[in-house]
Amino acid sequence: MGKIDADVLIVGAGPAGLVLGNLVRAAGIDCMILERRSREHVENRARAGFLAANSVRVLSENGLDAGLLEKGLRHDTCAFRNDQAEFELKYGELGNGEVHTVYPQQFLVADLIAEFLARGGEIRFGAEVTSVSGMDATVIADDLLLRAKYIAGCDGRRGISLRSVPARVFRRDHDISWLAILAEAPPSMSAIGYAIHERGFAGHMARTPTVTRYYLEVPRGEDPENWGDDRIWDELHLRMRADRYGELKRGAIVERRIVDMASRVMDTIQRGNLFLAGDAASLISPAAAKGANLALMEAEILAHALIEAHTESDTTALDRYSAECLPRIWRAQEFSLWMINLLHGPAGYDDEAVFQRALRDARLESLRTSRAHQDFFAENYVGI
Repeated sequence: MGKIDADVLIVGAGPAGLVLGNLVRAAGIDCMILERRSREHVENRARAGFLAANSVRVLSENGLDAGLLEKGLRHDTCAFRNDQAEFELKYGELGNGEVHTVYPQQFLVADLIAEFLARGGEIRFGAEVTSVSGMDATVIADDLLLRAKYIAGCDGRRGISLRSVPARVFRRDHDISWLAILAEAPPSMSAIGYAIHERGFAGHMARTPTVTRYYLEVPRGEDPENWGDDRIWDELHLRMRADRYGELKRGAIVERRIVDMASRVMDTIQRGNLFLAGDAASLISPAAAKGANLALMEAEILAHALIEAHTESDTTALDRYSAECLPRIWRAQEFSLWMINLLHGPAGYDDEAVFQRALRDARLESLRTSRAHQDFFAENYVGI
């Protein structure tokens, strides 16, 4: 086969690749991460922010939670608003009693990079990967051929790794788009906020004491540059019903981008010695904050399997990697779709649109009044 450049080559320095890299390095396995973007870019890329209890456990058990302990914020309540009323669910007191920890992804990524390098790992930033092969465990990056025992494809939905795994692919376009907004403004409510309005969904998610993530449902194909700061705040004010429930704390909009709601599941997520994790393995809508948490779950499962294969020459867990992950991926997809249907309804006044919105309102009323429904929500909202 030729010279081995690393026991494990990881393509992509997002949460999945970095957690995986840290876990295998802690086991003494030689590991290299290849990342297309610069270190500055990945350490400042604002994405997910809500870590489930299982994700916090993974970080804590592996000595990766120092920043989380210092800056993470407990979140255990969400609030729903519609034309009739607002109600809160203290989901930390329901279901399994689990909560979210709010810790912005860019903070977590910076922590994980620093720890991986401290553990003796190597990261090549600005590495352009043009080929990944699980059959002969090779990667071509910057026209150099790199060889490994195992490859982890953690390079996201647009990366090359997923295209290297022949699989049956299940896709759904939900035909819903959100304008994702990051505002230099303190949170306007203590809860995660979900507002259902005839003009479309609006969401409020705290990130730090001085930064808040908002979402606005917008037509497909909308240009985010059409949304100036004043227009964004006026629309959020309207849909969040700020005149009824309290004014929003305004600030400069530092990011605006369109998120098209779509789902993808691949069966299988491995080929030869190539294994997919994170958005390369599956794509999920952000409606239920499952993406980063799925990534950390997959990274832990794959790390344990790689360690077993490397230290004990036992590939049983590696062979079952897809079988282990896919049921959890499908369960997360199911709840994400449930959330999409809870928060959105078709516009218009034809019989079908009115019918679908009535079903949505019935779901919301059941969530408000049924303890069994609330326990189901809490268990699936935080669980992976």
